[in-house]
Amino acid sequence: MRPFTKNKQSGNPQPEACTQRSTESQAAETKLTGNLDDDLRIIKERTGGSSDLIIRLIDSMFGKELRIAVIYIEGLVNEQVMNSSVMPSLTAKDFIDPHHLAAPSEVLGMIKNRFLSISNVKDVHSLDEVLSAVLAGNTAILVSGATLGISASTAGGEQRGVNEPQSETVIRGPREGFTENLRTNTALIRRKIRNPDLWIESRKIGRISQTEVAVMYLRGIANDKVVQEILQRLDRIDTDSILESGYIEEFIQDEAFSPFPTMTNTERPDAIAGALLEGKVAILVDGSPFVLLAPVTIFKLFQSSEDYYQKFDIATFLRLLRVISFVVSMLLPSLYIAITTFHQQILPTTLLVSLAAQREGVPFPAFVEALAMEITFDVLREAGVRMPRAIGSAISIVGALVLGQAAVQAGLVSAAMVIIVAFTAIAGFVAPSVSISNSARILRFGFMILAGTLGLFGIMAGLIALLIHLCGLRSFGIPYLLPLAPFIPADQKDAFVRVPWWAMLRRPTLIGKKNPKREKKFQKPSPPKNKN
Repeated sequence: MRPFTKNKQSGNPQPEACTQRSTESQAAETKLTGNLDDDLRIIKERTGGSSDLIIRLIDSMFGKELRIAVIYIEGLVNEQVMNSSVMPSLTAKDFIDPHHLAAPSEVLGMIKNRFLSISNVKDVHSLDEVLSAVLAGNTAILVSGATLGISASTAGGEQRGVNEPQSETVIRGPREGFTENLRTNTALIRRKIRNPDLWIESRKIGRISQTEVAVMYLRGIANDKVVQEILQRLDRIDTDSILESGYIEEFIQDEAFSPFPTMTNTERPDAIAGALLEGKVAILVDGSPFVLLAPVTIFKLFQSSEDYYQKFDIATFLRLLRVISFVVSMLLPSLYIAITTFHQQILPTTLLVSLAAQREGVPFPAFVEALAMEITFDVLREAGVRMPRAIGSAISIVGALVLGQAAVQAGLVSAAMVIIVAFTAIAGFVAPSVSISNSARILRFGFMILAGTLGLFGIMAGLIALLIHLCGLRSFGIPYLLPLAPFIPADQKDAFVRVPWWAMLRRPTLIGKKNPKREKKFQKPSPPKNKN
């Protein structure tokens, strides 16, 4: 294989020979020539003469040969900013002294420093930079005779506003969620953490899409090795396009073939802010409302933002309930299969007689019965998701009721099996993270196969193999079972249980080890002493 070097503009690895040739050839081709007609012609050719590319020429100012080109993409710019700030500044009567014609570079400097009433203005030196700025929603301004131009921040256009997250609703807590605009998302986080140590490092990934990806972390709290590892993995991505944060997750995650997620995602700015304060790193992708978090442990997947907004005893109860529901959703059908097929002796006689009476006319073994019902429910759930919202939920509920009742009356499945599958499905929705729910959804079928062949011995063998896999799993160098394995007593305050805020003096040990102290002193509230 040919050696790879890093492309300075995109951060993506490229073949060394190709990089050298492209750098040498494009240096002369893409540099602004100063001939406005030639530069505009190349821009039109590069964009195929697209109808949404707007080029506004302003020339013959006060009888002098001064030509200015304003270039932008219709629909990507904020029309109000264009009409109130950019165009009035360039067409004003006192724009240039009629008795003095400055050099092109001086005119460009006057536009940038005196006349253009926009805060974010940058220099562009090549046609590639002009095209990148225009395609990002900015406005490029070129002056005839000048070998550089300027890019004014005018990005806007139609976009979705800040609404309540659809996938992570809470009873108590903020109602704002991320949008598809990267800068809106970073602003939502900065409103919650107003600290200059909140750093953002950006990358452009995707040879064609040129998607902006931002890595956000708190300097002095986040582990520097984790930050560098994430940046290095992002720099190694070499693909045509990044359209959603899921692309990034698959490219940089640990153990791609593990059923358990080694990264998590959320739509909630408050969840990201809390994770950043613990020492985690957030990855934001332009065009996606889901922000990635790393590193992650399995216990964090059972925690919700709402746990920290209500009393610690209620939060602890809910956490334990989520863990139990996860185990139930993963093992309940397999336990039913194993017990009814191989280990009937462990059931009470009354229950055993009841189950035997229900299964008397069922023509299939328990494994086939459970497999058919699980697949049927997954089909109904996917159908409900894909159908229009007005009828999706109704079809799912009616379909489940009608099919379940009809199957029992027809003697194809037992009533107990319908109860088992229904409760398993409900338990699968308890976990706040969809990723961990999908893990249980996949593992459920594997445990059903083990139970149908080896009974309880197969289930125990599967659990041992699963535990070994979890012990060896890492998320960017952090053990996946932290703080249980390795066992860290100080971190047990926010794992299965949540102690009161005044008792959580330290951040997670291995994640926020650079600045472990969260609170300066023990602040247990106490009633005032009665001096009377």
